[in-house]
Amino acid sequence: MDPGGMLTVGVLTPHAAPGAEVEMPDMARGRIRVGVSRISGAAGSASPDGLRALARAAVLGEVPVAAVDVLAYASTTSGYALGHEEEFALVERLHERWGVPVCAASRSAVSALRSRHIKRVSLVHPPWFGPSLNALGAGYFRSQGFEVVDAQLADLPEDPRRVEPAMVVEWVARHLSHRAEAVFLGGNGFRAARAIQPLERRTGRLVLEANQVLLWSVLESAGALPAVGGFGMLFDDQATEEEASWAR
Repeated sequence: MDPGGMLTVGVLTPHAAPGAEVEMPDMARGRIRVGVSRISGAAGSASPDGLRALARAAVLGEVPVAAVDVLAYASTTSGYALGHEEEFALVERLHERWGVPVCAASRSAVSALRSRHIKRVSLVHPPWFGPSLNALGAGYFRSQGFEVVDAQLADLPEDPRRVEPAMVVEWVARHLSHRAEAVFLGGNGFRAARAIQPLERRTGRLVLEANQVLLWSVLESAGALPAVGGFGMLFDDQATEEEASWAR
């Protein structure tokens, strides 16, 4: 972190669609700078096998900027395809190579849910995930002890550029199970950060989103105060805890 408190984050991703490199600076304005490296070297990156191959290639690649404070592996689907243990191994290998904290999207979602003592979660994925990755997502969270109330492919545009926050709010609010304690909007290219707060207000549930939880993990791993407003209870609750600690 530079003397002005600016955090430099290197985003590694196998995906072409903009995601974390757009939403993380939007959420933490003036707090982080982001460089992005798109991993190449394997075909069929949308398939589980392709995602696993690209994750292996990531360890051999380069970081997106000369000096980073934290690396962020921005691919929910890679976590799903690898499984929690292999995703942890990927994080460890990247950490060993670059000597900085490393965060991964799906692991970050698990940590965020546990930090709020959530047991029952609904998963909402964009339509381009398809049934296979949607099912892998449900399996990923079940393997970590959560009850997955449901895992749904949202009826939204197939083109990520055409997905608007209001569309996400309306669809999720209409389809969210009453049994869910929280909802996770999976997919780093599924840019739904600006849907988080209105969805929480409308449903009364904790709403997590892939780039939001990744940012949360990045800030925590760097020991940086969150200071993020307007993007959900995950940050609001943390800010309250920090204020209380300063008051003691």
